[in-house]
Amino acid sequence: MGRGKKRRSERALAVQVLYGLSFAPADGPDELRRAFLRSPRNAGRAEEAALAGYAFALVEGVWGNSARLDEIIARHAVNWRLDRLGRIELTLLRMAVFELLFCRDVPPKAVINEALDLARAFSGEESIAFINGILDAAARAGGDGAVITQTISGII
Repeated sequence: MGRGKKRRSERALAVQVLYGLSFAPADGPDELRRAFLRSPRNAGRAEEAALAGYAFALVEGVWGNSARLDEIIARHAVNWRLDRLGRIELTLLRMAVFELLFCRDVPPKAVINEALDLARAFSGEESIAFINGILDAAARAGGDGAVITQTISGII
């Protein structure tokens, strides 16, 4: 499997885990790891390999930065409160904004395209333009208005 297809699969897993966490939040890093490992898509994978993958890096990064990600999303979601967004849309937005901020080896256009593909798979057509608008604005603003060069060490 090529890097692009593997990343797409890892993003889909991350979205599913993060969506589940929106119903039953993890109270700490250990609980987050357990929630990730309980995913049916991790069945049969060695714990060490699963936790070293891109999907867990996304889950851990979104979980650890959700307040900051929500601030950025709210800034670009003109006339929308976050509590009015569907859980899957908010999950997709958080993950994509996280990638825009921290995954500097992934071009913003690729992040947005991947988020829109995931929206087509997990959400409705009506969400795609909304998600695209927010992510486009966030990408043009440099994620949060500042250039951030931090990467997920060891993963990317």
